[in-house]
Amino acid sequence: MWVGRTAKVMAAMWIEAIGLLAGVIGIFAWIPQIVQVWVHKRHDGISLTTFAVVSFALTLWLIYGILVDSFAMIAANIMTLSVIGAVIIGVLRVRNSELQSKES
Repeated sequence: MWVGRTAKVMAAMWIEAIGLLAGVIGIFAWIPQIVQVWVHKRHDGISLTTFAVVSFALTLWLIYGILVDSFAMIAANIMTLSVIGAVIIGVLRVRNSELQSKES
């Protein structure tokens, strides 16, 4: 019986590891957006409405991860929400700066 239980624990660990890896890889997809907004101060083509909807969906996935007790899902969604938050804050910062420049 112990061997079967050990195999299940190991399988669960591998499943969580795959989920964490997927979450980390997914974070890299947002790096170009962060560079465009924070380094190059470009925000054209970025829809804050879309980012808000994606953030809401990720928040629901985070809640789901908490409810099913999946560390990988919780960590991945917290990391992704943080990165998306950085993009949103950067866009708002750049757009506000442009508005102030136009008013001057």
